[in-house]
Amino acid sequence: MAEIIQKDGTWAFDGDALRLTPGRDKNVSLLRRTLGELTVPLGALAGISFEQGKKGGRLRLRLRDGADPLLHATGGRLTEPHDPYQLVVEPDRYGVAEYFADEVRNALLLEQVPAEPVDTFLLPGPAVPLSVSAGDGTAGFDGEHVRLEWNWKTEDAKAAAGARTLALADIEDVEWLPAAGLENGCLRFTVRGAPTKAPPKYDPNAVELWGFKKDPLMALVAAAVQARLPHPSARAAAGEPARDAVAVVAGDDHDALLRRLRELGELHRDGVLTDDEFALAKQAVLKRL
Repeated sequence: MAEIIQKDGTWAFDGDALRLTPGRDKNVSLLRRTLGELTVPLGALAGISFEQGKKGGRLRLRLRDGADPLLHATGGRLTEPHDPYQLVVEPDRYGVAEYFADEVRNALLLEQVPAEPVDTFLLPGPAVPLSVSAGDGTAGFDGEHVRLEWNWKTEDAKAAAGARTLALADIEDVEWLPAAGLENGCLRFTVRGAPTKAPPKYDPNAVELWGFKKDPLMALVAAAVQARLPHPSARAAAGEPARDAVAVVAGDDHDALLRRLRELGELHRDGVLTDDEFALAKQAVLKRL
C-alpha cells in the first residue's frame, strides 16, 4: 500500500481504490472537512500528477468525466482550497509524493483503466440528510425532497412566497456557481415545467450566494441531489443539452473566456490535461469568443 501523510490530509492507495482523508490543519477548507473521507475507486480515475514548487508541491487527481456528482454539479469551478482531489505536499515529502503518483499510474496501466467518460456515477456523493445555510437562504436535502427556506436578507418578493419544497422527481438539474468578481453565485434547481431566467436574487428555486465562507458548502447539497438524478449521459442520450464542465463560463463574458484559456493552458502545462483534452477544451472556449 502507498500512503502520504500531510497537514493538508492523508492519501492512501491499496491498489483498488484511493482513500482521501482531509487534514485537521486550520488551513484545510470547511468544505473538505465537512465532506470528510472519500473513497475513489481506481476505475474512476483518468490520471494523477505531482507538481513541485519552491515552498510546496501539489498532488492532483483527474477523474473521468461523469464519475463524480460533485465535479459535475459544480462544473469544475471548485477552487484549490476546496478541491478534495488536490493535496498540498511539503518539500521534504516530494519523494513520497512522486512514489505515490507512480504507484497510481502503474495501477492504471496494469488495469488498463480508460480515460474516457463514464455513463454512471462511480462515487456516491455526500451523505444525506444535510442542510446548509449561506447567502439568502438555507437548503436542505433528505434524499427525496429539497427544502429552501429564506432569511432576513432575502429579496422581499421571493421571501413573500414562503419556503419551497421540491420533490426530487420534479428536479431536472442542479448547479452551483461561486461568486466571481461583481457577479454573485448561486445554488440553482431547474424544476420541471417551471423554467426561469430570473437572477438568483428573484428565483424562488435558487439560493443567492455572495462569496462568504459557507458558500462552498452549498456545493455539497448540489452534489447530493445530482447523485440521485439520472446520469448526465442518459439525459444527453434523450436529446437534452448537457452542461460542459470544462467550457461553461457564466455569461460567456469575453474576459472570463480569456481567463479560462489561460487556466486551461496552465492545466495543460502542469500535466492535469492531456494534449487531446486541452485541444478539445480550447476549441470549445474559442467557439464562444
